[in-house]
Amino acid sequence: MTRLLVSVRSAAEAEAALAGGAALIDVKEPARGALGRADDATIADVVRVVAGRAPVSAALGELRDEPRAKTPACLTSLTFVKCGLAACATEDGWRSELDALADAARQAAPLCRMVAVAYADWRRARSPAPDEICAFVCQRPGWGFLLDTWAKDGLTLLDWLSRVELDRLCRVCRDGGAPIALAGSLGRSLIRTLKPTDPDWFAVRGAACHGLQRTAVIDADKVRDLVDLIAEPIRGASRAS
Repeated sequence: MTRLLVSVRSAAEAEAALAGGAALIDVKEPARGALGRADDATIADVVRVVAGRAPVSAALGELRDEPRAKTPACLTSLTFVKCGLAACATEDGWRSELDALADAARQAAPLCRMVAVAYADWRRARSPAPDEICAFVCQRPGWGFLLDTWAKDGLTLLDWLSRVELDRLCRVCRDGGAPIALAGSLGRSLIRTLKPTDPDWFAVRGAACHGLQRTAVIDADKVRDLVDLIAEPIRGASRAS
């Protein structure tokens, strides 16, 4: 069953997302990019406010960010940590480095799972292709896969990858036992279009904010509308092949 992930930048936004029925609370700082890492204090505040009512994930930024991606202090309270691979396309070392980051997270918090982030606009991000990252994740039991857009310029997931390609990636993840989240400037129309691909989560921020602006604040009513949309039966739709 597909559920809604909402990215928040504060404890107050986490409360709004929970009030709207979000199933997973993700902490990131949108002013710092597609996978902007929030301050450790913000992550800790969100964890405290959520208080076990929903799983919490946190963005670690890009593997090539300076300082390099590292696990937050409150790791033991997180269900997932996410790391992006922008600027890693021409390097072979990203696999071993991401493995090392996941190992460090697992040692500190055995129940916390690594999520590798692929970008639909991977050439612009200079990231490995989504297929490559998806295959990598499926070889690592317990990992998850997030497909997003790197540049937040109004283009969406479907501007870069076709419905058929997205359906195939979701199917590969299901077959490999890896949970998959779809993101990338998803609004109501795109979520409705992509529902038959059956990801584990639709991940949003802008669509859940006042004015549909990702730098605005989370609106509980918009979250609730998205939750209801995802729960609606799919009529007259079939999986792409």
